[in-house]
Amino acid sequence: MKSKILLILLLILTVKISYPQMKPLTKDEERVILHKGTEAPFTGKYLNNKQKGTYLCRRCGNPLYQSSDKFDSGCGWPSFDDQIPGAVTHRKDPEGIRTEIVCSKCNGHLGHIFEGERFTQKNVRHCVNSISLHFVPEEKVSAIFAGGCFWGVEHMMQRVKGVIEVISGYTGGDTKNPGYREVCKEDTGHAEAVEVVYDSSLVSYETLVKYFFEIHDPTQVNRQGPDIGYQYRSAIFYKTDDEKKVAEKIISELEKKGYKVATELQKANEFWPAEDYHQDYYARKGGVPYCHSYKKRF
Repeated sequence: MKSKILLILLLILTVKISYPQMKPLTKDEERVILHKGTEAPFTGKYLNNKQKGTYLCRRCGNPLYQSSDKFDSGCGWPSFDDQIPGAVTHRKDPEGIRTEIVCSKCNGHLGHIFEGERFTQKNVRHCVNSISLHFVPEEKVSAIFAGGCFWGVEHMMQRVKGVIEVISGYTGGDTKNPGYREVCKEDTGHAEAVEVVYDSSLVSYETLVKYFFEIHDPTQVNRQGPDIGYQYRSAIFYKTDDEKKVAEKIISELEKKGYKVATELQKANEFWPAEDYHQDYYARKGGVPYCHSYKKRF
């Protein structure tokens, strides 16, 4: 009896170890990835992405496609003529007409595969929903901003064309690997911030900085709306002298318009991603930011 119980416990432990860690999904992601839906054509965030890098499964992080295999088919969805070996499983649809493609690790729905269209020499097209993917650039270009609660800044920044990913996190202080509760105590020096990963061929750093000043109130000191504290300060964390000059120029433009800008300019140090439950907060939970909205200033 004891040996049987030990065998069952071992099997449970093995499943827990081998099963991929799943990421929380939004309702739209669940509709496509879990329930085999399809996003509208020409709406996906990766359709026109031309950066070098790797496309992962949005649900479990399994590497699926390389950017070198991506091509423009004109179909309205990201297209690839090859996959990373063993990463994608092909399944005939119940009607037997189309072939579905799913992640080999978590069975998340990706899209469909087509052959014989002669778009490329490989004569294969993986037609993939952007919403099923997560892109990791070969060389990450990013900007870091703080403007109150990172949920709202993240939500607004995700709307910008050319933005690949927005990560909520903490930066500006000295505490290593801080957590949300630590930052709320205001003794870490960190601000709630976002790292905006973007395609510089589609959107410039200057455009992002201007937009940042239009989605929060840069005149408030150590607060944003009802959120009060040093962790809610307005700040731009520049990585280069050129970024600093761009930020200074835009602040000067605002001051000429009569704004008393309280935004701090600080040399970027390490950015610490926040806990998973903070990521894509409004996309997962629904609703709209309570202290962030767009106001044209330029």
